[in-house]
Amino acid sequence: MLDEFENDERPEVRELSSRQRRVLGVLIEKGLTTPEYYPLTLKAVMAGCNQKSNRSPVVAYDEDTIEETLDQMKELGLVGVLHTDSGRSLRYRHYVRKRYEFSEPQIAILAELLCRGRQTLGELRGRASRMVPIETLELLRSELNDLLTRGYIQASGSLERRGVEVDHAFYRANENRGVMPAMPTAEEASTATVRPVTASAPAPADSATTPLTSSVDNAQVEQLQQNVTELQAQNQELRDEVERLRSTVYGLESKVEDICRDLGI
Repeated sequence: MLDEFENDERPEVRELSSRQRRVLGVLIEKGLTTPEYYPLTLKAVMAGCNQKSNRSPVVAYDEDTIEETLDQMKELGLVGVLHTDSGRSLRYRHYVRKRYEFSEPQIAILAELLCRGRQTLGELRGRASRMVPIETLELLRSELNDLLTRGYIQASGSLERRGVEVDHAFYRANENRGVMPAMPTAEEASTATVRPVTASAPAPADSATTPLTSSVDNAQVEQLQQNVTELQAQNQELRDEVERLRSTVYGLESKVEDICRDLGI
């Protein structure tokens, strides 16, 4: 099997079209989750781009569009074509490890963001861990902080804050970059102006019970949020299993096509 990659001095790619981002994300994802069928055939890349789970937005690219996009990314040095000795279907692979200095968790994180876009840290950890183990949120934050410092991702606020969202930063200059409104930092929140209470404002009926009620309400909300998160994780596991089965089918179809070509059928 001949790999066409050649080391070059081309500048690092920082902007990609929406199609290029989807194709690159799929190549990374499939290479990590179904290595037995990687590198991918053209049809497998198309199927991965068009799948309905773990993708946002859902698209319906045809083979010509995928092939054109792969050719563009080959010119950028992000994708390579592998030629088999038997001359069967061309297969495609990414060169992210050759073109960027990313850790394996960072590669999985970026693949997830390229395929799905902005998401919370909890969502990102659950989905990226399908590709590379990310044991804790602390480890995720460490990897994200490095990517954020180097300008590969963007965030809606401090990564320590609950509910913060992150996204990749590979948007084109003339594209809606999806920059999220920054959340106030702890320092900003502590120095925020408090509206004074006027003399006519009624006092609470029983101020002593207010902290207890607030505490109970917060506990209930946190429990509901935890329940929702667990249900979402279970749902994602089922979706991931379906996608693994689909990838297996695509791989088998590709092998059947190769055998048919060899037999001249």
